[in-house]
Amino acid sequence: MDLTLATRDADGKTIVAVGGEIDVYTAPKLRDKITELVAAGVYDLVVDMEAVEFLDSTGLGVLVGGLKKVRAHDGSLQLVCTQDRLLKIFRITGLAKVFVIHESADDALAAN
Repeated sequence: MDLTLATRDADGKTIVAVGGEIDVYTAPKLRDKITELVAAGVYDLVVDMEAVEFLDSTGLGVLVGGLKKVRAHDGSLQLVCTQDRLLKIFRITGLAKVFVIHESADDALAAN
């Protein structure tokens, strides 16, 4: 399974729609996209994970790394995720307390 990435700007934030599997093979692609956005001065990201079918520890590491990158610029990295199997990973690892997780991209855009 491959990883798909699509970005769009909305209400001063950049939404990164991710699809497929975020694992040891595909996570570098997501990391590179986040790094590229931060280098371009984009510090408010919403990672839409609604089309993600699988997430492993490497993928979690990339998300945490991305959060650190945007926070270094007083930015934010919020997630959109409603899938129980992915939410369970965030709860078990304690990352549900680290990330702001929304039910839709619209909710994420409405939040500060």
